[in-house]
Amino acid sequence: MGLWQLNADTLARSRFVVSPLAETFACLKLLHAGDAAHPGEHAWLRAHLPAYRARLAADPVTARLVRAGLGREWIADFLTPAPRGGEAFADELARVRSTAPEAARAHLRTALAGPLPAELDRDDLPERAAVLLQWVWETTLRPSWERRRRVLEADVVARTARVSRGGWVSVLDELRPGRTRWLGENLLQINLHEYPPREISGAELVFVPVTVQRAGWVAWDDGVRYAAVYPCVGALADAGIRTVPSALGVLLGPSRAEVLVLLASPMSTTQLTAVTGQGLGSVGRHLKVLREAGLVERRRAGRSVLYARTPVGDVLVEAPRGSAADRPVPGAPVGA
Repeated sequence: MGLWQLNADTLARSRFVVSPLAETFACLKLLHAGDAAHPGEHAWLRAHLPAYRARLAADPVTARLVRAGLGREWIADFLTPAPRGGEAFADELARVRSTAPEAARAHLRTALAGPLPAELDRDDLPERAAVLLQWVWETTLRPSWERRRRVLEADVVARTARVSRGGWVSVLDELRPGRTRWLGENLLQINLHEYPPREISGAELVFVPVTVQRAGWVAWDDGVRYAAVYPCVGALADAGIRTVPSALGVLLGPSRAEVLVLLASPMSTTQLTAVTGQGLGSVGRHLKVLREAGLVERRRAGRSVLYARTPVGDVLVEAPRGSAADRPVPGAPVGA
């Protein structure tokens, strides 16, 4: 299995960051696989997969580059620079574009676990990769980026709140269940591949959410920064298939019930607005009523004010589960 060795100080300094390039690369992986995990991804693929396939059909060199770069067990490192947090997409993309050609070819050989195909023995591979990623960003992602960003930030805030309550171990085990796991004795299992342990103590460690459900990888600037990319989970990622028990919808009203269902994980008013598509004022009114009824509570995490269900709220949500009358929550899916 892939193992990272890190001391307590490195783990304590680690943080969650949002990366436009990581989200773009996750979308590229989804386009390449063409295999959706939920209705939101199905809709996104129907909208964008034909244009993506047509683009690669017209550019066989870039098509071969994508196939080689995604590899079977390893992604070519230059395609996924470790996110730094707070960078604009253009700045992240510039790091892909600035890769030395010989380094790009070496990364592709590693991904392929063999020799480089003759058609990829060229110096413009970083530029070709950057142009394709730019196309994925502009065509398939940028129009929905603000909504996606808020969803990613909601995931970050919820997990950060969990770290403050229960420590890093519980959070690490849930990033990619079955793949990431805190083993104790300064060892973090980062994937299931058989690679030698990598010592990362003293480096920066970041965790990066993406909305694509089957995405996940690791990246690094060796000795400086290490990143683990993981998929958002639950209602944050698959808004198109959330359900509200019908009895709960009748009792509270469908919109207020939706807010209560979402608050299994702590979220801010802004994040609830982004995920539900309801207006800020409406969400605020729902939260006020739910708090006065003792169904949600308010807490502070740093500079953020978060809302979460109380035990009474949990009981109210879970009691009607399993009813055949449960229905989908209205609202557009997040996308990918």
